[in-house]
Amino acid sequence: MLTSFRNLLNRLILSISSFALMLLVITVTWQVFSRYVLNDPSNWTDELARYLMVWFGLLGASYLFGAKGHLAITLLDGHLKGKAHTALHLLINVISCAFISLAMLKGGLALMARTTQQLSPALQLPMSNVYAILPISAVIIIVYLVLNTIELFVKPNQK
Repeated sequence: MLTSFRNLLNRLILSISSFALMLLVITVTWQVFSRYVLNDPSNWTDELARYLMVWFGLLGASYLFGAKGHLAITLLDGHLKGKAHTALHLLINVISCAFISLAMLKGGLALMARTTQQLSPALQLPMSNVYAILPISAVIIIVYLVLNTIELFVKPNQK
């Protein structure tokens, strides 16, 4: 059950990220074409490309938490076995969850609340929509951390 939920979440994130990447490529291609071929640079493409890059980057970081591919220092991890190894990963997951909850979730929601009336210069989007990726990715990371923590205590033959 956990594996199927993780796979569903992975597919969802990869689908959204793929769409953002394709839109980013199209936007940047149009920007280059309009600037150098038409000699009339588009004023909205730079802004959209910037926002898509932020969304793409944070969704990618969220996915890496699920794939356990995030940046880690493995010096201590490689020397521990058994319960000490499990305890270390539990501690890492708890600290990560606390940081993500405070910095990305709470901070992201506060940032969204402060920027609901602020519009982006070219696209005229509420900036809170742009910053919404912070709490969205925080929730995704927390879900992955919970899944990773549960998997620490599930025996391999029970998966």
